[in-house]
Amino acid sequence: MRASRNIYKDEVDFTALALQSPEFANQLTKSLLQRDFELKVEIPENRLCPPVVPCDLIGASSQQVYSHTILYAHQLTYADIDNDNIRTSRDTVSANKLDSRIEIIQTDPKDELIPLDTKLNVDRLDFTMCNPPFYASRDELIASAEAKERPPFTACTGAEVEMVTTGGEIAFITRMIEESLHLRERVIWYTTMLGKLGSVSVLIETLLEHKNNNYAVTEFVQGNKTRRWAIAWSWTDLRPTVSIARGTAAIPKHLLPFPSEYIFTTQSESIDEVSSKIDTELSALHVQWLWRKNLATGVGFAMQNVWSRQARRKMQNPDAMAEMGEIDETKAALGFKVQVKKDAIDEKGVRVIVRWLKGKDSVLFESFCGMLKRKVEST
Repeated sequence: MRASRNIYKDEVDFTALALQSPEFANQLTKSLLQRDFELKVEIPENRLCPPVVPCDLIGASSQQVYSHTILYAHQLTYADIDNDNIRTSRDTVSANKLDSRIEIIQTDPKDELIPLDTKLNVDRLDFTMCNPPFYASRDELIASAEAKERPPFTACTGAEVEMVTTGGEIAFITRMIEESLHLRERVIWYTTMLGKLGSVSVLIETLLEHKNNNYAVTEFVQGNKTRRWAIAWSWTDLRPTVSIARGTAAIPKHLLPFPSEYIFTTQSESIDEVSSKIDTELSALHVQWLWRKNLATGVGFAMQNVWSRQARRKMQNPDAMAEMGEIDETKAALGFKVQVKKDAIDEKGVRVIVRWLKGKDSVLFESFCGMLKRKVEST
């Protein structure tokens, strides 16, 4: 029997077919930005056309799509080395009347990646976002595309200046990490997207070598399509949520940051009973403690370990108590949040969630969690 010569006997996926057209992908991004963010943009045909997902600031691409989507809460500065990207971005900012919120600056490859003093002229930043060039050479870029089992979801229109840099993304972000060693807390959070899973472990190990233990790693996935990763780090003691800090299972567990959340379930049917135990116990300690009964949630700060047996004995001495002084939450060794709620699985249980908000000492946080669990479970 002859095989059918009808190449269209199976249904054609017109959406996938359309997305292989650079013109269609370009228009889709423009339409989504117009519909969802009321942004008018023009995207050059010879530059990257990023999908509308959150990620970027330094070297953002010709449209700084990601920085536009968060501008309503911040004042942003966009930096790029490419003349065309700078020109198009300035046109986009002006067209959307955002000149007072977004500053566009052109940098040189030899400049600092985060030029706070030389070009930004600011003392501090809340955060940076970066989408680095992924590849070390054009040959690597081509080889990566050829090695993929499936064709790309959308047509790639990026220029070499956006996709290739000496040493690839590892060298680029290593340079950023090294700059952060000098800037330290002048930037609260340094963040970057990564195009290769292998880069994630290398860069986390670099952070650990520099004694940084306050970092986050996560991944971005759109359905079953392109997957990207991100890392963030801070030299402050403000701790991210565990869902963000440990947001991927793709790297070895020993490279994930210490969990900033501790959860235990106690066999009590009463939220009020558990809440009362927690409030009573923490109110008796030398901590700054605020309990919201209607929310079954409290936030506290401690200058040191004040729950150990030794600390409790010390608190019985009036002179020792006077030496402890006032609690300054900005200088606290530990900041925490405690929340009580019914266990979704065990109807007879109450779940206690302890969240690490502030601090550099994971042992101190563990000690606090262990103490609280023992007190709640005691009869």
